[in-house]
Amino acid sequence: MVLLGCQSIGTGSSTAIPPSIESVAAAEPVALEPSESAVPQDNSTDLWHRIRGQLSLHTIEHKAVVEARQHYMRQKNYVPVVSERATPYLYYIVEEVEKRGMPIEIALLPIVESTYSPFALSSQHAAGLWQIMPATGKELGLEQNWWYDGRRDLRESTRAALDFLEELHRDLGEDWLLALAAYNSGKGRVSRAMRDNRKKGLPTDYWSLKLPRETQRYVPRLIAISGFVAFPEIWDVELAPIANEPAFEVADTRGQIELARVASLAEMELVDLRAFNPGQLRWATAPEQGSELLVPIGVAAKLNEAVATLTAEDRVQWQRYRIKRGDSLIRIAKTFDTEVGLLQNVNHIKGSRIRAGDTLMIPKGNGWESSLAMFSSPGERSQRGYRVRQGDSLYRIAGKFNVSIDEIISWNSLNPDAYLQPGQQLTLYVGDS
Repeated sequence: MVLLGCQSIGTGSSTAIPPSIESVAAAEPVALEPSESAVPQDNSTDLWHRIRGQLSLHTIEHKAVVEARQHYMRQKNYVPVVSERATPYLYYIVEEVEKRGMPIEIALLPIVESTYSPFALSSQHAAGLWQIMPATGKELGLEQNWWYDGRRDLRESTRAALDFLEELHRDLGEDWLLALAAYNSGKGRVSRAMRDNRKKGLPTDYWSLKLPRETQRYVPRLIAISGFVAFPEIWDVELAPIANEPAFEVADTRGQIELARVASLAEMELVDLRAFNPGQLRWATAPEQGSELLVPIGVAAKLNEAVATLTAEDRVQWQRYRIKRGDSLIRIAKTFDTEVGLLQNVNHIKGSRIRAGDTLMIPKGNGWESSLAMFSSPGERSQRGYRVRQGDSLYRIAGKFNVSIDEIISWNSLNPDAYLQPGQQLTLYVGDS
């Protein structure tokens, strides 16, 4: 694979001389070819060392790269925080990038996209590590429903993002810089810019195209990050050590299950379980989704054994039903082989009046009360309002006020189809501690 429009000068090396922060390249930037598709053998215990040995874009020097580098260096804690946040996910993504023979810098792209937060949500509704838009997610085969969002699922979103990048690379003359630009601004926009340059007799490489300001910054920022990884001491950045080994394994829940129950059976914190499974949007896994959850290494065997002991009575199956015109509680109860009183109790309905367009939660099983405990009343807490700020996420707000994501969803009747927006008002119930 060759980066068209740039001079190819061989495989990257961490021993190369880094550029100075003031230097600005001549008119033609230089790029390197990505490593061969064969997965390299690296016995280092530090994942950053493994990445560093394969870098191929970090020697590109251009005014925009210098500006991107300065942008990051003004934020002293940016690289340490992001590198620590990447710890649960980076090894898996490095493995997937290597398997495809893509430039290893692609594994660093979520730093630019989402600061390696799978809970990141943009104002344009892009979600997850790879910041995939809803429509793009559907085109890439990512399931998105009330219970689950594949754009936030580590394995599914990575598969989709890498598929998309490979497609862009193939369609744009096998030029990785153009593919990256198209990932940010769309293939159509990049193609039009190339066509305009051809008509004017101008070059069609990334650096020569007239692209949106965000895209003009996007690729240089990835190159700047690559330089930090290549020469952390030179640029005085701290990379949190990441073990060069898997961070998670797969457990089988054998069907729908509450995340709090999984955390209890696995003897792990619920927040850690959610960090490995950010695609799970509710207090329980999706009723008709796959039964796999990611857990830390060494936990799956214990969890699989514990799940095998659960009886039918231990499990509660949940369905979400949108009320249709002409529906009644009696008709819905008959459809789902349940009782009107149960529907009223679970959904806090007084009387029998329901409204088309509203939704009902419908449980099956005797343990629904304990299943829905975290989804119920806030208890002895103080009510307070919170106005969503730029960059906020459910994960961040939950951590700030020591509440759960599920509670925020419940208290505010949130739907993943309507993501948090700056200025949005939330109601929280916060303890005194």
